Amino acid sequence: MKEILVIGGSRYFGRHLVTLLRDEGHAVTVLNRGSAAPAPGVAHLAADRDDGGALRAALGTRTFDVVLDQVCYTAEQAETARRVFSGGRAGRYVMTSTMEVYDPATLPPGFPVPPAGTDPGPVAEGRIDPARPGPPAGPWRPEGAAARYAEGKRRAEAVFLRDPALPYVSVRSAHVLGGGAQDFTGRLAHYVERIAGGLPVDVHEDPYATSFIHHREIARFLAWAALGSFTGPVNAASHGPLTVHGLADRVAARLGRPARYRVVEGGREASPFSFDRAYALDNGRATRLGFPFAHTGDWLPGAIEEAVGEAVGEATGAAVGEPAAPSVPAP
Repeated sequence: MKEILVIGGSRYFGRHLVTLLRDEGHAVTVLNRGSAAPAPGVAHLAADRDDGGALRAALGTRTFDVVLDQVCYTAEQAETARRVFSGGRAGRYVMTSTMEVYDPATLPPGFPVPPAGTDPGPVAEGRIDPARPGPPAGPWRPEGAAARYAEGKRRAEAVFLRDPALPYVSVRSAHVLGGGAQDFTGRLAHYVERIAGGLPVDVHEDPYATSFIHHREIARFLAWAALGSFTGPVNAASHGPLTVHGLADRVAARLGRPARYRVVEGGREASPFSFDRAYALDNGRATRLGFPFAHTGDWLPGAIEEAVGEAVGEATGAAVGEPAAPSVPAP
């Protein structure tokens, strides 16, 4: 049995992670600001993780075999956690990061990026090293929410990677799907709603494939990473990347109506998961370490079914997912 602290863990796959570890017999504690109660059988600590003093006070003299950090988004948050949990308070630190750290569109000056219009293949962990000296720690200020999110994760990773005294893993997760109403992002629902309504899906002219993982699979992966002995960055993605067309066509097949596409002009935002640059994940490191990834095609139909069911529950008038009338013209 391990003593495990989960920072966050109150919604979506974080909640799955907590209950999975509890059901495996570990002593699990959730730390958050107190806005959400933990699952039954899970201990709870209330503190603002941005406040180092409050975090230390909430922890008291407790130590943990593993800390799983679900909500670390900035270098400042990472530095606070590093100071609090160094010195033997945590035997292992696992941070949930993102595949967006590889996104060429969000990289600061100085990082090598593939030439536009080329696909170098799935990206392995060595493609990005946030801990190297240079731009990530410098004054560059990213513009746009996506760039700020990606750069925040890169800088957070760098804080831990530069401290060899704290065994650290950064789980660079693919896009998480599934769960119906639990999926607060609404990205899969976007496709259900547009295709069901006969509206076009906005795509790039030549979209590249991207990587996905099921919400329960990423929970299993994080639990597996927590109990492992490896360190450093590790990609987490189901086998089988998909383009936006591959995803939308599967939604369309479930709905029984064709997907319509509208190519966006340069610089205009497209639908979720349409990308004009390549950075699908290489999951080879985790596979070699022993994690058995599923194939996207195995679980995606169920995830689509959940999204359709959620849309049906919310719809008024004609039910989404029933045979449809002819599509309405695009606006």
